[in-house]
Amino acid sequence: MSPTLYHLFDTAVGRCALLWRGERLTGVLLPAENDGAMSRAIHRRDANAAAAAPEPFAAAAIEKVRRLCDGEPVGFSDTPLDRDRIEPLANRIYDILLRVPFGETTTYGAIAEELGDKNLSRAVGAAMGANPFPIIIPCHRVTGAGGKMGGFSAPGGAMTKRRLLEIEGAFAADKLPLFGG
Repeated sequence: MSPTLYHLFDTAVGRCALLWRGERLTGVLLPAENDGAMSRAIHRRDANAAAAAPEPFAAAAIEKVRRLCDGEPVGFSDTPLDRDRIEPLANRIYDILLRVPFGETTTYGAIAEELGDKNLSRAVGAAMGANPFPIIIPCHRVTGAGGKMGGFSAPGGAMTKRRLLEIEGAFAADKLPLFGG
């Protein structure tokens, strides 16, 4: 089995990390308080992870993450993700989320309904919290009912989520409901 490699890179939202093994990404980490905290987060994912220059597919993913963080709508459909260890329901949820366009949002309930059971809203929330590929699988685009921000497990919490949504223009006046709920 190939070792896990990682690369730190700067974006408009801060210093991120990309992890990969072989020819597929295994994770994206959003900014931590400092490089020490980032290093601890990386090594919680894989104690033996080693820093490396990004291979071409990883460099392409890094460039797309940077561009998205600069406000450019980019897609990640050609980004090779290692989703083999993700449980089937979470993978279904991530497939739905991958269809939510740049600058748009959906709700936990809407995803649960698309899965066929509104009672799966908590499972949707759990999948968002466990998402190993934030930004690439855009969990920041999921809000609570009535436009409530909802949680965000990345460092910075809801502030980071709000920042990403602002970058994407998801809070533009023409996208907000006429009457708040």
